Amino acid sequence: MRREALQMTSPLFPTVRMRRLRLTEATRRLVRETRLHRHDLVLPLFVCEGEGVRREISSMPGVFQTSVDELVADAERARASGVLGVILFGIPASKDPVGSGAYDDAGIVHRAIRALKARLPELIVMADVCLCEYTSHGHCGVVEGERISNDPTLDLLARSSVSFARAGADVIAPSDMMDGRVKAIRGALDAEGFDQVPIMAYSAKFASAFYGPFREAAESAPQFGDRRSYQMDPANRREALREVLLDVAEGADMVMVKPALAYMDLIRDVRDAVDLPVAAYNVSGEYSMVKAAARNGWIDERRVVLETLTGMKRAGADIILTYHAVDAARWLAEDEAVL
Repeated sequence: MRREALQMTSPLFPTVRMRRLRLTEATRRLVRETRLHRHDLVLPLFVCEGEGVRREISSMPGVFQTSVDELVADAERARASGVLGVILFGIPASKDPVGSGAYDDAGIVHRAIRALKARLPELIVMADVCLCEYTSHGHCGVVEGERISNDPTLDLLARSSVSFARAGADVIAPSDMMDGRVKAIRGALDAEGFDQVPIMAYSAKFASAFYGPFREAAESAPQFGDRRSYQMDPANRREALREVLLDVAEGADMVMVKPALAYMDLIRDVRDAVDLPVAAYNVSGEYSMVKAAARNGWIDERRVVLETLTGMKRAGADIILTYHAVDAARWLAEDEAVL
């Protein structure tokens, strides 16, 4: 087949020279097929109790648990760099079996939302909706024995979503992977007058080994078992599309594939299957691998990050959640200023 292809194309040379459109940076930009922009990026942030708190996460260099005041400062820097949105994860002062901090109107994420909207009203503030950060057992739903019970969890997720919307969240982002959660959340939001608040569903979220550093950052490691009874099997492609289409039918306004790097085929599948905006989460393990290799001098961090994010965009992602957001936005701005 390769010989036949060469025989078919070789007579076109020297008339056809593919390198003509690669010779200069200006020409390469002119014909570029995929364009990564600062506005495509969303920055995840971790908020904790206290004041003036800034604790670096050991497995995620450059990422911090911060108190509300420090988080607002980080969000201001992100917005100044051209990043349009942030997504919030909370580390509450205490946890309990039902994750009540997730739907406490005075909870840590609720206070962060109010502070951000007061200081940066134009910033898109997304609230991650899940119980794992708030439960003493670290699972994403109500535990009965050692079983994660789906239906009792739905009410708590809906309560959390309404409380985040009441605090001022612009987008509700359920990440729990319980069946029926989008329908429950949409119904609860609409019933409470938040019919204009969109839902960005973590629709195809896999039980991935790439989440390890996040569990340190959010202090959300499960105390027993694992999450494979509700997060997806990494081997399943058709099931991912079923999950996405169910979320769309239940009222999702945006859908997400998580993680991103090892799942670019699914990002493309989802992009081809739906007309909704598609998000991809460039998760903690992906970030940490790049940081570790860069610190050892094995890779050019800037080039690898921009190439990776461009790959996610090329695969079909409209929105990319990434811990690289501020650096990537700055690098993109510098590149734009060259010509």
